[in-house]
Amino acid sequence: MNLPDTVTQIFAESIETKQQAVTAVAPHIARAAEVLFRALTTGGKVLSCGNGGSAADAQHFSSELINRYETVRPGLPAIALTTDTSALTSIANDSDYNEVFARQIMALGGTGDILLAISTSGNSENILQAIKAARSRDMLVISLSGRDGGQAASLLADRDIEIRIGGPSAARIQEVHLLVIHCLCDLVDKQLSIQES
Repeated sequence: MNLPDTVTQIFAESIETKQQAVTAVAPHIARAAEVLFRALTTGGKVLSCGNGGSAADAQHFSSELINRYETVRPGLPAIALTTDTSALTSIANDSDYNEVFARQIMALGGTGDILLAISTSGNSENILQAIKAARSRDMLVISLSGRDGGQAASLLADRDIEIRIGGPSAARIQEVHLLVIHCLCDLVDKQLSIQES
């Protein structure tokens, strides 16, 4: 095994996955950025969730909004539902792990808010329950998914936005999800700068 060659192959696969995705997802990313901007500038907030690497992506997105992306600006209201260990463990213990995000959404979400639901498979039960909870709270859903979109795709309404990344590798899908998150942050910031000028 030649380790540098393996690194080159991984880079090539990541680049290929991104190139294959861009044409299909660019319009959805742009639309998602528009609805995020509208929500964030009219009193709404973004709740984000995911499992494992997708949980890290949810937290990454939230931190970029609350603090800043590449330019200094006032913080924007975002909550990663993956960070409150007391809430997560009490819900998992007293209710069910599948409800760890849904119960938080029922308590914190409402009309004008957005749920960013991240799942490479689209089949994580707690993500499916989160989408259902968001629907019951009249929230718009932005879904970052992979492969065929999984069960999450069937739960989305017409006004929701699915940003689906094809490909067999969860790692490559997650890499594109991070790029999508950076695109969303950049586009929100650009809209804010236009509004302020």
